[in-house]
Amino acid sequence: MDSVTQAVLGAAVAGAVAGKRCNMRVLLAGAVLGTLPDLDVFINYGNDINNVIKHRGFSHSLFVLSLFSLILAIAINRLKPIAGWSFTRLFSLISLALLTHPLLDYFTSYGTQLLWPLTGYFSASSIFIIDPLYTLPLIIALFYIRMDYQRARKPAIIALSLSSLYLGWGVIAKQIIHQRAVDSLASASITSDKIFITPTALNTILWRVVVIDGNNYWEGDSSFLDKSTAITFEKRQRNHWPLPHTPKLLDSYLFFTHDFVSYREENNQLIISDLRMGMRDKAAFEFTFAQRDINNQWKLIEPKRYESGSLNINFNAFLKRIGGKS
Repeated sequence: MDSVTQAVLGAAVAGAVAGKRCNMRVLLAGAVLGTLPDLDVFINYGNDINNVIKHRGFSHSLFVLSLFSLILAIAINRLKPIAGWSFTRLFSLISLALLTHPLLDYFTSYGTQLLWPLTGYFSASSIFIIDPLYTLPLIIALFYIRMDYQRARKPAIIALSLSSLYLGWGVIAKQIIHQRAVDSLASASITSDKIFITPTALNTILWRVVVIDGNNYWEGDSSFLDKSTAITFEKRQRNHWPLPHTPKLLDSYLFFTHDFVSYREENNQLIISDLRMGMRDKAAFEFTFAQRDINNQWKLIEPKRYESGSLNINFNAFLKRIGGKS
């Protein structure tokens, strides 16, 4: 999720744990802890691919963060104990503020290595990386807490409950859209290797559906405000890897994306797009893996992020589509 959301989540968690002991320093500590795992974005892993697939790695591991919380709590308790704070309460604040970060990230589409160093990317893909309806209750709670620190627990718990219920709604909504997709694919006699479903930007009303079908893929969307539950899919060329062997970095990238990728040639470059994130005809993550040489043959290059221009979103059309209009 975005940094603002992670910060206010950490602050709200801190307020709930602190209760009557809450003050501005407690809220700031929670906000810092809530955003701390994302500092791994400043680590250079050597190339553009590794910088993407290794983000949300060790810094988002439940194992690592639990151990770090314990060490930090012990250090503070011994070197600079806080009056009125037991070790249990201190450890609870630190660990919950940290652990809620990767757990929230899990609900997005990116993929989080929750069990690092064990391999695996976990993703519920049931909330967009920025969603005001999740963040707003937390922000409102912090305003209430600022007015009366002694009563911090109640507004914090209410806000955390509302935000958690919204996460639950996203999971349920995705299952409903998944059933719509399965029914629509069957009605259209479209075969599918696998299906990916994710909410569109800033909402959980309009959902995007991507279906892999060999060297093709199908894409459609469905809004809860549509008059019909049937999803219309458009067929697109997915293509395939044209070289005889796949480099190790490509294998890693395919593992990260669960093979939801497409291949295309543009300006004599072989571009691989992550179909999970972005919008129709506009992937958020694209990389060049090869280019044609003077003999018109593909030659592997060090993968680099491919910038194909701005999104140029038609927000008026987007809002109408959320509202159920085609």
